[in-house]
Amino acid sequence: MKAKKLHASIDKFIYVLIGLNVTAMILESHVSLREAYGQYFYLFELFSIAIFSLEYIYRIGFAYYKYGFRGSVQYIFSFFGIIDFISILPFYLNQLIKIDGRFLRILRLFRLTRIFKFGRKSTSLKVFTRALFSVKNELTFTLFLSVLTILFSASAIYYLEYEAQPDKFSSITESIWWATVSLATVGYGDVYPITVGGKIFASIISLVGIGIVAIPTGVISAAFVEEIYKERIKRKS
Repeated sequence: MKAKKLHASIDKFIYVLIGLNVTAMILESHVSLREAYGQYFYLFELFSIAIFSLEYIYRIGFAYYKYGFRGSVQYIFSFFGIIDFISILPFYLNQLIKIDGRFLRILRLFRLTRIFKFGRKSTSLKVFTRALFSVKNELTFTLFLSVLTILFSASAIYYLEYEAQPDKFSSITESIWWATVSLATVGYGDVYPITVGGKIFASIISLVGIGIVAIPTGVISAAFVEEIYKERIKRKS
């Protein structure tokens, strides 16, 4: 009983710390605040890293205590184990390796993964994760189909538009941006076909894109509903 209360208290403290970390990251993006309170942001990051590192080590040790070596390995490679590791990795990389400033700024985004820790006790997130794993083969095929369609579209639009717009469609690689945006039905409008053949092809690809986007959405929705049904049956039994 005492162990459960201790774990509950630790979880609450971690949740508060995660919320403060996300808030600090947002505030730190303001130049005026970063210049005025940069040292305090850094000290808070040090404190947070120390706590999250201890939590990560503790969870590995607790998994080993309950289930042995296999339990530790399962935790390390579990969804939340990976999230726990990624959330502290950028800090240690920055301390051990001289990293380019631009790359470091990108790595700092991984601090946002700490917010996923909120879902550790969430039944809904666990159900959603199970739903994703149950249709991983279908999603893999959809990803393969999407990549194949993007490559085909980029190749086709390159040959259709290159002569008319050599600066916009200079290669198949450059055309991948247009193909991706068109298939995703986003349509930023920064690059678009001007030839008759290119316009006809773009119209077809836009319609195909609706289907490409709809397939994974439908697959995930169906799997999620099925997992919810299983969870309700489990609760009743």
